[in-house]
Amino acid sequence: MLLLALVACGQDEPARVEPAPAQAAPTQPPQAAAPEAEQEATQDIRRRLVDATAQAPEWSPELRLEPDASVAQRLGQADAAFAEGRLLEGENSALGLFLSILQVEPRQAEAEAGVDRVAEALPGRVSALLDAGELESAALHLSTLRRLRPGHAGLSELEARLQSQRAVALLLVEAGRLLEAGQLIEPPGENAAALYREVLREAPGQAEAQAGLARVESALIARASLAAEAGSYEESDRLLAEAGRLRPGSQRVQNASTRIVELRQDRAARLLADGQAAVEAGDLQAADRALVELEQVSAQAQGLDELRERIENARIYGGKRPGLVFSDRLADGSEGPALVVIPVGRFEMGSPPGEAERKPNEGPLRSVTFARGFAIGRNELSVGEFARFVAASGYVPTSQAVRRSTAYDERSGSLAERRGVDWQDDYAGAKAGDTLPVVHVSFEDATAYVAWLSQQTGKRYRLPSEAEFEYVLRAGSAARYPWGDGDPARVLANLTGDGDRSPSRRTWANAFPHYSDGFWGPAPLGSFEPNAFGVHDIGGNVSEWTEDCWHDSYARGPVDGSAWVNPGCTRRVIRGGSWASSPDQVRSAFRLTAVPGATNARVGIRIARDL
Repeated sequence: MLLLALVACGQDEPARVEPAPAQAAPTQPPQAAAPEAEQEATQDIRRRLVDATAQAPEWSPELRLEPDASVAQRLGQADAAFAEGRLLEGENSALGLFLSILQVEPRQAEAEAGVDRVAEALPGRVSALLDAGELESAALHLSTLRRLRPGHAGLSELEARLQSQRAVALLLVEAGRLLEAGQLIEPPGENAAALYREVLREAPGQAEAQAGLARVESALIARASLAAEAGSYEESDRLLAEAGRLRPGSQRVQNASTRIVELRQDRAARLLADGQAAVEAGDLQAADRALVELEQVSAQAQGLDELRERIENARIYGGKRPGLVFSDRLADGSEGPALVVIPVGRFEMGSPPGEAERKPNEGPLRSVTFARGFAIGRNELSVGEFARFVAASGYVPTSQAVRRSTAYDERSGSLAERRGVDWQDDYAGAKAGDTLPVVHVSFEDATAYVAWLSQQTGKRYRLPSEAEFEYVLRAGSAARYPWGDGDPARVLANLTGDGDRSPSRRTWANAFPHYSDGFWGPAPLGSFEPNAFGVHDIGGNVSEWTEDCWHDSYARGPVDGSAWVNPGCTRRVIRGGSWASSPDQVRSAFRLTAVPGATNARVGIRIARDL
């Protein structure tokens, strides 16, 4: 019956796998799937591919009997075909000839023995065909063996080998298609790398799969390089990491990594130079752009923190640093007054309700925050500096125009208005030296001077705001006086002390006890040590004009440190103690007011400048 079935059955054409349409690689590939998820996905693909070719090919003989041929002749032909190894192949295959004899003589013993010999030879032939990779022929021979010897001991092993090699072949074809389509590592499971890995799990060391992974690796390296050149460094790192997982220890990946690192280092160096140049040019937006890209190129780039600090410093301090002493060049090439950069910060302006000798106009307390640095004169403006302004501009100061000012009278021991005294004189009306702080100057004189200084330097000079003045005066202290809550324990500034003596040996009626600074009247600039911000004489020597209009309280005042100015205001604020101020007037929160045209021997000028 089996032989008759073999004779009767026709040969089926093996099924072919049609490749799926190519899919475009996504522009934003997803993260790599976990190994377990990837393996499960590739197993699904494998099952689909194998199922599509599951129909086994069937062999059927081509029986072309020659009428005049004898059985002996046909047996001879069959034996010859068998000896040549043509078990199933061709028109006159060994099995076909033996079966043709049995079709005529069903019990012919030699033909039956020939069929047995073919059946015994088929396992070896199947194994050889599998070794050669001739899977379709192996499948044909195996299906014939299955029909001839369904209980053959090696049948299961051969079937397993065929199934494995067929799966490998199909996976390699599909992996190649996905590789050409650009599906290197995505979507999860259904990508070239996943299928090549599946092949290597099935057949460790399989040469084509190893070569395929090398091609995927090369493509990923190329993509990583292009991403790095385009500035997409995060994507470049991701692709390079994916390439490194394909063949751990790959020298090509290591070389590519080195090249990309060098590329990033070169780009980082250019960006750093661009950022530094932008800061120098004052273009902080361009500097910010360079910094953002530099952080993307390399979060640990050398010079990154320095550039970030310089940009922040430029934004807050105009490219300078807190505590820096500098001066601007005037139009004639000479240096302007020395300035000190004041650090940003926050302080409580005014005096608390319980402070001794507190005035109502010193509150309520308000928090003032300086988000941007500014510069203030290291010293009060000197007579020599003001004289240069008058000579260069032709400006006529108030005291010179009205030919009078308030000066100290040694005979009476008090301040009184005197004719003929102007800004060129000292506190007592005598000719002043160039290094003394200029006095007998009005608010109008002070604003005229900073306007001239702005024109000379191209920078924005101004008077300090009242908040700036108190912030610098306190220099971090919240105490009653700039130095603390009690009387000064050592010489700190030009203050009224009970040890001070006038030229005629007068003393102060209200002064700090056990204190003498050696001066009666203003001292030359810089005679005393600077405060914690590096500023001289802001709490003594002479009081100074500020930009603010006078207000009886701080309610609704600005909290950003800016001057509180109302259009048309008729009184301005004077801050800071002087050589003739009583102790309560040296307090950090103390404030005075005067009309803009007032002049006297205790009030001078201190400049400020925006950064």
